[in-house]
Order: sequence, then structure tokens, then C-alpha cells
Amino acid sequence: MIKTEDVTNLAMKKLVEEFLNYLSVERGLSNNTIRAYQRDLNKYVDFLSRRGMRSLEGVKRTDITEFSLAQKDRGLSANSISRNLVAIKVFHRFLVGEGYIKEDVTSVLNSPKLWKKLPVVLDIDEIDNLLSQPPVGGWIGIRDRAILEILYGTGARVSEISNLKVSDMHLEVGFIRCIGKGNKERIIPLGRKASKAIRKYLDKVRPELAKENNQPIVFLNKFGNKMSRQTFWKLIKKYSGCARIKKDVTPHTLRHSFATHLLERGADLRAIQEMLGHADIATTQLYTYVDKNRLKSIHHKYHPRP
Repeated sequence: MIKTEDVTNLAMKKLVEEFLNYLSVERGLSNNTIRAYQRDLNKYVDFLSRRGMRSLEGVKRTDITEFSLAQKDRGLSANSISRNLVAIKVFHRFLVGEGYIKEDVTSVLNSPKLWKKLPVVLDIDEIDNLLSQPPVGGWIGIRDRAILEILYGTGARVSEISNLKVSDMHLEVGFIRCIGKGNKERIIPLGRKASKAIRKYLDKVRPELAKENNQPIVFLNKFGNKMSRQTFWKLIKKYSGCARIKKDVTPHTLRHSFATHLLERGADLRAIQEMLGHADIATTQLYTYVDKNRLKSIHHKYHPRP
């Protein structure tokens, strides 16, 4: 007979798996890093299950504190406990963003910040090279060109683009309607080149893919179904390889490049925040450091006395 505790544990671990997929596809973290988070979060979920926790919605700050104390009693180092806490904090932030829980009980817990490393950004030539890779002589190339154009043209998250509906597209006036984290709606402008590529896909390819499936989603696979996040990730890896780009390119790389290129050309930080859908301007300010880093590298490369 299956125990209730086992069923609850399995349900929570499914959320852990979804989170790990998010780290891989949208954050582009290494396999080693993801495995470390998996180990830490599985220990956390097992601890909650033993305490009779039926869902992550019911977790309190005291539960997390006691988990950390239990790890200390087991002889874990301060660095390992700190890493555990980082994993838990980012996991809970993800759960709130995806609507699985209402409150982030970890928000007041102190821990080192994750993802301190500056994001990978492509320069304009690399973007042009990447976006030109899909061959537009067939349906796959037309669809994939539209996907790359909209990812870079809007800076939207891959999860947001994969969920776009035909009714969200307003190409005649140059914008898309996007539903982001926390089910928040925002309007993102769309340039002429991106609009042209998307219009070609909508007119020439999508009707054949959709057929009689009555699927409202914009980007479809060959079976007429919604494309998965993994498919978007593989698509970008494929074309970055074709373009011989040496950097580690993920869907989030196009989002980072979008924001950085706007900032380099004088766009207002608040406007970039609005387009990216960041709740906190501090998140958007990361790109000011990316820009400063670029300027320092240019100075070092070209100044006669670097």
C-alpha cells in the first residue's frame, strides 16, 4: 500500500524536476550545477515529507531554519549549508513566479546571491549571423527564423514565447501581448524585421501545421502541437552551432542581448525594465554592469596605455 507521505513526496519532487528544467533551459546552468541543486532540493523535500508536510504551500520559515540546523547537526560545512539555502530560495522564488505557491517565505532569509556571473551577451554581428542561419526555403526555416527574431526582438522569456497565442499578436500596430511571471500582462513593441518574419510564418507555415487542430498557440511543431521549452533550447543550440558562435548561447542569451543592446544605444532603464517584465529595477540594473564591463574591455583593447 502506498503511503500518503510517499505520494506527497513524489508531488513535491515533480516540482523540483520542473524547476531543474527551468534552470537548464532558461538559465543555461551547467549539468554539474543542476545536479548539485537536485541533490540539495531532494534532501529538502525529504525533510519536509518526514515532518508531515503535504505541500510546499504550507512551508514556513521555521521549517527552513530547522532544515539548515539539521544539516549542521549532520556535519555539513557552513559553505554547504549556505549553498542549500541558496537552492531553496531560488526554488521558492520560481514556485511563486509560476503560481504554485502564493508567498515566498524565503524572501527575508539571508543568503549569498545566485548567478553573480555576468550574463553571456552576443554582439550585433553575432546576432545578425545567428538570425540569418535558418534557411527560409522550407517551413522549418521560416518558423525558426520567426522564433529567433521574436526572441531577440522582444527580449521575452522562452516560456512566454512558447505560450504566445495568435490573439496576442498585433503585427499591424507593431506589438505583442505577453503574459509573464505572476500572470502579469505586458505589451512589448516589435520591430519591422521581426514582424516581417513572423507574418511570413503566420501566413505561409502555421496554417499547414495547425490544420484542423484548432490550436491557439503561435509556434507549433510538425504535429500541430505547442513546442516545448526544450525544443526552443535545442533550436537555438543548433543555429548557434551553425553560426560557429563560440559563446554558450541559450534562449536567455537573446534576452540578455536585447537588453544590453538597448542600453548601449541610450534606452531608459525603466523602459527596459517594462519590456523585460522585471518586477524590481535592481534586476534590470545588472545590464549596466554588463555595459561597463564591455566599455572596460574596449578601453583595454584600444587604449595605448591600457
